[in-house]
Amino acid sequence: MRNTLLLSAAIILCCSLKFNSATAQADNFYKEVDKMTAEIKDKVVEWRRDFHENPELSNREFKTAEKITAHLKSLGIEVTTGVAKTGVVGILKGGKPGPVLALRADMDALPVTERVDLPFASKMKSTYNNLEVGVMHACGHDTHVAMLMGAAEILSKMKSDLKGTVKFIFQPAEEGAPAGEEGGASLMVKEGVLENPKVDAIFGLHINSMTPVGTLKVKTEGIMAAADRFRIEVKGKQTHGSTPWTGLDPIVTSSQIIMGLQTIISRQVPLTEAPAVLSIGGLHSGVRNNIIPESAEIYGTIRTFDVKMQETIHKNIERTAKSIAESAGLTAEVTIEKMTPVTFNDLSLTNAMMPTLQASAGEKNVEIIKAITGAEDFAFYQEKVPGMFFFVGGMSPNKTPEQVAPHHTPDFFIDESGMQLGVKTFCYLVYDYFNMSAKK
Repeated sequence: MRNTLLLSAAIILCCSLKFNSATAQADNFYKEVDKMTAEIKDKVVEWRRDFHENPELSNREFKTAEKITAHLKSLGIEVTTGVAKTGVVGILKGGKPGPVLALRADMDALPVTERVDLPFASKMKSTYNNLEVGVMHACGHDTHVAMLMGAAEILSKMKSDLKGTVKFIFQPAEEGAPAGEEGGASLMVKEGVLENPKVDAIFGLHINSMTPVGTLKVKTEGIMAAADRFRIEVKGKQTHGSTPWTGLDPIVTSSQIIMGLQTIISRQVPLTEAPAVLSIGGLHSGVRNNIIPESAEIYGTIRTFDVKMQETIHKNIERTAKSIAESAGLTAEVTIEKMTPVTFNDLSLTNAMMPTLQASAGEKNVEIIKAITGAEDFAFYQEKVPGMFFFVGGMSPNKTPEQVAPHHTPDFFIDESGMQLGVKTFCYLVYDYFNMSAKK
């Protein structure tokens, strides 16, 4: 009996020593990451400002890719370029064998003309859908690239502590490829970005202009919506504006269709089961004040979290548009394109990494949020491997969400101090994921 008790005590002591040793190692890793994050913060800001001042549209991120490539190569990281047109993939092998973990940042800017008064404000112009447009990082992708470059630098210097391989994915065209082109996460997956070596899990982040600096936001399962886009071509009969009865007016009929579409969400789907959004983004028709044109084009977006509801909304859009057009003697052709699936955070992975997020930001600074109707093509990676997507605060401490501009607008602004948390969180996640996997 005495020997049994001694053996049990020895086992408990051994386990306790191993636990304390692992905890001490993690604490030391965290401290070193914190130190290095502080040391390179100015460099991360400098990268971000360079990308912000020189933004590039989707599938056109050539100079951005060159800068990323040069940085990764300077760190001794194995680099592949030209993935999904302009994507860059870096591979860092840790000091010990283990799983493959991917970290992703998106690179593209938007066709938005910047109004923010900054010394590094974008003055770039380009062509989008045959129109000359301003180009701006109006969604924070410039910060995402800079943060992942910072994480790559830190992890490359600490690779002896890593029990696995890190794959850095710098992705083009998250905002959507130009008309007639493929792009984004779906094309990266198609071209094998999750293979050779095969990725076991993936993490991605998004800075948020309405979330306070120092804060992380996350949700298990569906965190962002599926996004579809639709186009409705209404065909009538052109005539002189002075005699509308001699034609078939597509503008008036389009207006009636738009009003009819609004009832799909408000009256035709069970919103208590899952949220949904249907928004009209444009109505284009006509060239002169005294000509009733032959056709009109309506286009917009659909956001859903439930496949059955998504299918119902698609059917109701087609029925509503065609029926209203037919009632006025016109025709309507409806095209609906599925763009992005639900951004779905793997339940087990997200729960397992929650302590890591709390260690990085502090427990009180990690917020569990409700689903967001914005969409993210990070979802395509999550369809193939377990993934977790989370938000990093980019709002100045002296501001409130009501005082700052939302994403995709000319006045969009990010407090650059928020990037430090993104850099170190990426590093914490890598270390903890590898050590968690090693214990299994």
